[in-house]
Amino acid sequence: MVDSAFATDAFVRSQVDAWQRELGSVRRLAENTLEAYGRDLDQFLSFLAGHTGGPVTLATLKALRAADIRAFMAQRRNETLGSRSLARVLSALKSFFRFLEREEVMATEALNVIRTPKLPRSLPKALTVAEARATIDTTHELEERPWVAARDMAVLSLCYGAGLRIAEALSLTKGDLDAQVLRVTGKGGKVRMVPLIDPVRQAIDLYLELCPFKSWPEEPLFRGVKGGVLSPRLIQLRVAQLRGALGLPASATPHALRHSFATHLLGQGGDLRAIQELLGHASLSSTQIYTAVDTDRLLDSYRKAHPRG
Repeated sequence: MVDSAFATDAFVRSQVDAWQRELGSVRRLAENTLEAYGRDLDQFLSFLAGHTGGPVTLATLKALRAADIRAFMAQRRNETLGSRSLARVLSALKSFFRFLEREEVMATEALNVIRTPKLPRSLPKALTVAEARATIDTTHELEERPWVAARDMAVLSLCYGAGLRIAEALSLTKGDLDAQVLRVTGKGGKVRMVPLIDPVRQAIDLYLELCPFKSWPEEPLFRGVKGGVLSPRLIQLRVAQLRGALGLPASATPHALRHSFATHLLGQGGDLRAIQELLGHASLSSTQIYTAVDTDRLLDSYRKAHPRG
């Protein structure tokens, strides 16, 4: 690549500087993102200068072809850049050329035909059954106020025992409770009915018995120590305490309990469509990721246990 200091003429460099000022002052991107975007564009312009045999000018940018961008992306991938980083590179380039178009400097179609690199889908990190149970059962050991301990145990029980997102659990009202089912309002206001197993029902009943604040049917069930709506952050901090006490990895979060709910159901032969309904997933493809999680667990056990593993 050509040294970035000599990669562009004065006009193109002035446009790059103006773009970066806009990103910082108008769009208010984080400092790390600004640096990464600037670095990505500089690398592209340096590549383009070497690719075309001279400093990049406005005419160079106007003559840009999709093949030029693909060649740059291929070079970056050959430098062992991962898909996420390549996607960021492409985002930086698109941002710069959109800026040029808004400023009526130029427009190009070259980037429109470049597809974003396919990102690897990260697998949910489920806890083991023993870890999930310990996370819930140990709560009372870290909290001296019995009603607060019962509250946190009930919330975590809903995440693991009913597969609720933490926001769904904290938005429950007394009116959403029934002897056998929960009425859960999920993403997009979509309502689903979730079976209420005995341990979860008992955890909620204990909390309601000990809670010093009266709950009306239409008000959120879980309260903070001053009677206000319970903040998700307090539950996240509680789980962070539990991680330390139990020696669990950083991936052990309230949401990991929801992942564990799905993974453990699937591991016990649960129907994928039923798990989709319980989780409130709009698409089955969102639920199918748990099949990969369970397969990973099976393969790991196989390797450890089989004599030829």
